[in-house]
Amino acid sequence: MGEMTDPTAPMPSIIDVLLVEDDPGDVLMTREAFEEHKLRNNLHVVNDGVEAVSFLRREGEYADAPRPGLILLDLNLPRKDGREVLREIKADEALRAIPVVVLTTSEAEEDVLRSYDLHANAYVTKPVDFERFIQVVQQIDDFFVTVVKLPH
Repeated sequence: MGEMTDPTAPMPSIIDVLLVEDDPGDVLMTREAFEEHKLRNNLHVVNDGVEAVSFLRREGEYADAPRPGLILLDLNLPRKDGREVLREIKADEALRAIPVVVLTTSEAEEDVLRSYDLHANAYVTKPVDFERFIQVVQQIDDFFVTVVKLPH
């Protein structure tokens, strides 16, 4: 017996997700997670912290960038690290309402505490196993796009 869907339930809205990640393997896995689970959201990728801030502030080549509804942020980034990016996002009145999920390999307690001190909305350790990684990305998407009410 298939799940009954409520025809009056609103369709989950499509949002733009910004992935800030310098590891090509993790970028690929995240893209595959979005494709495999038919996540209807648009995934945008930047590879370092400087690009992330330019994208969010719509500077230079990112002048036409959409405002993301969710940011997936790695901590260990070239040029400007994730902690610095997080600090800038949360200090900027125009950006601070965007939920930021720190998605990183670090399990260090100090990184967890520091991320929450900088007002990260969630801290998720990247699983190394591909299937598990896909599940995690899907769960983040489900939670922030379907469950949580976000500001428009």
